[in-house]
Amino acid sequence: MNDETQATSSSKAFSFISRSWREVRDSADADIQLMKNRANSFKNLATSFDRELENFLNSANRSSAPAEIDFVKKLQPKISEFRRVYSAPEISKRVLEKWGPRARIRIDLSAIRNAIVSDVDVDADAERDGGGIIEFDRGKRGRVGFRELWGEREVGEWEPIRTLKMRLREFERKRELSVEEIFGGFKSSDFVEKVKSSWKAICKEPEESKDVPPLDPTELLAHLVRQSGPFLDHLGVKRDLCDKIVESLCSKRKEQLLLRSIAGGECSVLENDNINDELDLRIASVLQSTGHHYEGGFWTDFGKDDLSDKKRNVAIVTTASLPWMTGTAVNPLFRAAYLAKTEQQNVTLLVPWLCKSDQELVYPNVTFCSPEEQENYMRNWLEERVGFKADFKISFYPGKFSKERRSIIPAGDTSQFIPSKDADIAILEEPEHLNWYHHGKRWTDKFNHVVGVVHTNYLEYIKREKNGALQAFFVKHINNWVTRAYCDKVLRLSAATQDLPKSVICNVHGVNPKFLQIGEKVATDREQGQQAFSKGAYFLGKMVWAKGYRELIDLLAKHKNDLDGFKLDVFGNGEDAYEVQSAAKRLDLNLNFQKGRDHADDSLHGYKVFINPSISDVLCTATAEALAMGKFVICADHPSNEFFRSFPNCLTYKTSEDFVARVKEALANDPQPLTPEQRYNLSWEAATQRFIEYSELNRILNNNKDDAKSSRNDGKIIRKSFSVPNLSEVVDGGLAFAHYCFTGNEFLRLCTGAIPGTRDYDKQHCRDLHLLPPQVENPIYGW
Repeated sequence: MNDETQATSSSKAFSFISRSWREVRDSADADIQLMKNRANSFKNLATSFDRELENFLNSANRSSAPAEIDFVKKLQPKISEFRRVYSAPEISKRVLEKWGPRARIRIDLSAIRNAIVSDVDVDADAERDGGGIIEFDRGKRGRVGFRELWGEREVGEWEPIRTLKMRLREFERKRELSVEEIFGGFKSSDFVEKVKSSWKAICKEPEESKDVPPLDPTELLAHLVRQSGPFLDHLGVKRDLCDKIVESLCSKRKEQLLLRSIAGGECSVLENDNINDELDLRIASVLQSTGHHYEGGFWTDFGKDDLSDKKRNVAIVTTASLPWMTGTAVNPLFRAAYLAKTEQQNVTLLVPWLCKSDQELVYPNVTFCSPEEQENYMRNWLEERVGFKADFKISFYPGKFSKERRSIIPAGDTSQFIPSKDADIAILEEPEHLNWYHHGKRWTDKFNHVVGVVHTNYLEYIKREKNGALQAFFVKHINNWVTRAYCDKVLRLSAATQDLPKSVICNVHGVNPKFLQIGEKVATDREQGQQAFSKGAYFLGKMVWAKGYRELIDLLAKHKNDLDGFKLDVFGNGEDAYEVQSAAKRLDLNLNFQKGRDHADDSLHGYKVFINPSISDVLCTATAEALAMGKFVICADHPSNEFFRSFPNCLTYKTSEDFVARVKEALANDPQPLTPEQRYNLSWEAATQRFIEYSELNRILNNNKDDAKSSRNDGKIIRKSFSVPNLSEVVDGGLAFAHYCFTGNEFLRLCTGAIPGTRDYDKQHCRDLHLLPPQVENPIYGW
């Protein structure tokens, strides 16, 4: 029915256009015919005038006197010339060709006038003597008056010429009126306005096409180098070098524009000091001037839901869950709670579910029979620490524990556990870990914005293993591969992590509010004169060599005599606990090993100094917690501790001698109370604000899906647009497809260390999570 209505409307519109054009054509034909008739009338008038002159001359020739009059002899050739020019058959054509909106038709009668006036001037005196009577034949009495013969003395008032001028003026007036009636009515008609508006809508003219110069070779080269940055990084070319090349190329262009603007006396519009922004705006302005719009490339997925008018959905996907007290289990849980607290978006936390056999390896002294039991445990633990009920959803995906890697590996396609209707923003905690063996839908195709948060310095751990340098080389490039293919933005907690594509450095973690409360209580006790710290120094962490135990034992063994009488309590459990304790006993170190416990435990409040010599951490959560409780922290001068250096109670060391000095300094003095600003910087409220800012989540949550940056040029706003064909997007899509094909081969998965059977979840996972059995592999699944 809708198609019939559209067809009827189209038919009526076409009929209306045809009828209007026929009316205009008929009117124009009638006016053109009128012009032709007027031209023919003028031609006939000229012919009649020619006959009158010829009759006059013939009558003069028949008399005896005119044949001898000199002025008649001079007039004859002029009249013949007039007759030849203005009696030609093509006179009508010439008149029509010279007609314009303001045309005037003139006939050159200067030859006749000059001939007449010259003869009249010869006998001027005789004319005055004879009362204006010219004697044509002195031998006869017959006299002819000059005015009777020629009319007035002025040639312009000669009767035939005056008649001709009158008729020409009348014709000119009618012609102008007819033209105005035709074209004036045509211009003001509704039909023309409709045609013009339709034509503008169909053929939209690009704006400012004449004012924007095209890109020059240096700008094109700078854009190509910048787009190829991640690819060059794979080849070993550092990002800093690419940035310097782009800056050099853009600086040359900027200098040229400045010279031109100064020479032309114009104001420079290059107010932005960011070279990348200037280049983006320059490309956007050129594309805007040409009217170009990029519709997407080979890898573009047009299946994303448009959620711009709905409440946004954030899915946080992590690699661990409570009761495993690791950073990737605790911090994502707090992030979900504080993002949900803002009430600007719906939040879902997606954590791994382990079968009973794997739970016994990972979770200390507790196992769960169902996901609901584990969810209740997680919520109770969280509410005890944050002091409010967090309104977010917890979901589970199948996972398996790898003893060799000491981590949980996802089984199957993790992205399928977020429904498509809720697939808006994804936060991948440890994106490289989640995607090492990911075989399924590409995250950036399913979600509108994907943010990766790097927690772990895997390269540092791998270098400690056998053939660590070779393994680290391959892992580095695999991490680059998967994070570039599956993330839009990557946040690195510190510079201790691998420099990944699309990454920025920012600490987006806070501390448990309970630690800040403990710090406030300590400050209050000290103000009241009470002793806040009754114990010395301690160290807390998972008991594996990579968590700082190797550095700790080396330092204490080297300076055993310098730290005579120094006692250190160590809290922790882990796979290397026996080896660590054996090494300390063998070296006769004064270390008191105890079981691991929560850092907020009451038994730890009385310690004044927290020692953390680890250089493998990305951002040690225990260090932040100790600072929040008002303690001294002694840590290495290392990029992982960069965030803590601004706190006065953080004492860093570069050498082992510095370590000894810092220990003695901390034991001899009392830590300073935290200021309100310092407490806020450690809180999860501040960390959430930093996360929203650096992940560009504020732009996404505000429904601003276009490139938000803009520049004002000559009073007009030019926005950087995603319509620019992006070489990186094409390469990223190719990398994602290659990774999908690679992880689909079970043999290749096993060669790279994957757990057998993790391409799909198993039957036990189906029973625990109430899942359907995995479907037969689709060769184009996810693409």
